[in-house]
Amino acid sequence: MSVAFRNVDAHPDDPVDTWPYEAIVTVIERGTIGDWLRLTRAIDADPWGVVARQVEEYLGYEAPYGVGPLLERAIARARRQAEESERAEVAREVALLIERSGLTAAELAHRVGTSRSRLSTYRSGSVVPSAAMLVRLRRAVERAALDRGSR
Repeated sequence: MSVAFRNVDAHPDDPVDTWPYEAIVTVIERGTIGDWLRLTRAIDADPWGVVARQVEEYLGYEAPYGVGPLLERAIARARRQAEESERAEVAREVALLIERSGLTAAELAHRVGTSRSRLSTYRSGSVVPSAAMLVRLRRAVERAALDRGSR
């Protein structure tokens, strides 16, 4: 790291997410590509975390030429990738729930108050179910398992 912190109770080699706001500002204003890379890695690791929020806060009132737009794009990219990953994770859970239910997709959809085609969009990840729908799916799968066990 080539930047030096002054009047900050942190060292540039410390994990970025432990830096105080003033250290983040120092890196944005006086850092090099290697320093900014550390910021973007911290943003990638936690797109809504403290580092991303501090960078956003700074960029809300300052627009440093060059690095400002790059950091804005880094935050947007990290959040987009996180959302895609979360969407895929929910789709995998829905697929697993359908499989565990022992029911056809149409039967499970009927039990949770939706259509087979809507359930299919949840399974594919093209639509993310609401939190309430996900809870409803989990409960319907639990009831289906109990029903199978009582036979």
